[in-house]
Amino acid sequence: MQARVIRNEELIRVPWKNGGGTTAEVAAFPEGSTFETFGWRISMADVASDGPFSMFSGIDRTLIVVEGDGIELDVEGIAYPLDRVSPKLSFSGDDITIGRLLSGPIRDLNVMTRRGQFRHRTRFVESGVALLSEDTSVAFLIAVDGPFDVTLDSTIHSLHALDTLMLEATQDLILLAGDGRAILVEIGPDQT
Repeated sequence: MQARVIRNEELIRVPWKNGGGTTAEVAAFPEGSTFETFGWRISMADVASDGPFSMFSGIDRTLIVVEGDGIELDVEGIAYPLDRVSPKLSFSGDDITIGRLLSGPIRDLNVMTRRGQFRHRTRFVESGVALLSEDTSVAFLIAVDGPFDVTLDSTIHSLHALDTLMLEATQDLILLAGDGRAILVEIGPDQT
């Protein structure tokens, strides 16, 4: 099974689509694609102030708070507080969205897929085993709370906080070990 570790400190920061800050792209498909041409994209953003989110027409998004106290997302006039207890929200990139920090800066994980081409699922995982869904094409494990070891085909991949393991689809059991949590992102074809 092909797997590649993407170290947090090696990520390259790029401007947000609306120019209001920066984001670190973890991975995108196809490689080298722009904000207008990606099929899927995973990134981490540092949010230091309140403000509008970039519009991404035709994109399904999930935002997960990975550091900081949280943010309230106003999506088309409905407020969704995201914090340590409830850190995740999925919404349409077509929706007018404004972020308001709850108490200081945050870092968030953004997963975006182009509707009609790809879809994604996200979930938190802890030590134990994980199995990818049958329709998964590519998956990512992002360590959130500290060191996390992922064993694939008897090879151990050690992740530090906010490191990512990119792996191709497999129906083998994935062994997970660590004291904290990781986020499992699964991307597959949109079959709707």
